[in-house]
Amino acid sequence: MLSRRGLLAGSALALLAGCSSSPSAPAPGPPAVPEPTRPSALSEPVTVQRMHSAARGTDVDLVLITPEGVSASGLPVCLALHGRGARARTFLDLGVPAALTQAVRAGVPPFAVAALDGDHYWVDVGGDDDPQRMLTEEVPGWLQRRDLRPASAVFGISMGGFGALRFARAHPDLKAVATASAALFVSWPDARSRKVFADEDNWRAEEPLLHTGELRPANLGIWCGESDPFLGADQKLVKAVNPAVAAVSPGKHEDAYWRGVLPDVLKFVGQRLS
Repeated sequence: MLSRRGLLAGSALALLAGCSSSPSAPAPGPPAVPEPTRPSALSEPVTVQRMHSAARGTDVDLVLITPEGVSASGLPVCLALHGRGARARTFLDLGVPAALTQAVRAGVPPFAVAALDGDHYWVDVGGDDDPQRMLTEEVPGWLQRRDLRPASAVFGISMGGFGALRFARAHPDLKAVATASAALFVSWPDARSRKVFADEDNWRAEEPLLHTGELRPANLGIWCGESDPFLGADQKLVKAVNPAVAAVSPGKHEDAYWRGVLPDVLKFVGQRLS
């Protein structure tokens, strides 16, 4: 657990390393299946469906993960937002299905994880691609048609951490918000180097570090590795918000670290969703 005294100043100047899955690698998990025409409970622990997102102007994968041996009908949902260069199926590579089942068997109240394809830090940077609008306006209907409850939690890795915090600002009723190695930027030059945001005003409107008063500390958990280039920025967030969980442990900005903290993240989310 990270104490205020242990906070270090710093900026995230290293380039963001996305999840390790290569876009050219075979897609993990089952092939996409058609969307149900009416509310229908999931019958498999892992389901991948190809959805058209008008908000993003493209088709996206909707990866739904539920604990083995548990009825999926009516489960609460945690959104899962991936890092830059990754995709929704990355959460299968990271072992979320097995980790979720293990967490539930250990006593964590059951819930579902819904991962989606996103881009450019999960925010509107101009143009016709708005991942936040997809999450807010389209995903609730997608979940309802699968007999799942609306999303009441969000978990993001790296770029997805930025997106999760932006989603939390717009949805203060969320029961849990968790980030691992959140890609945050302490200055415009730092953010501009990513070549993502339209301009400084666009970045300022979206940057979580500039809107910490809109986050709810009691439902927020922040994880980051000791050797992560975004550690300084994440510590700045911790100092400003004083979240329920602020954990720094050995690790880099890589899959191995995210797999290691996944059990704690799932426990944090599940306990609050109950």
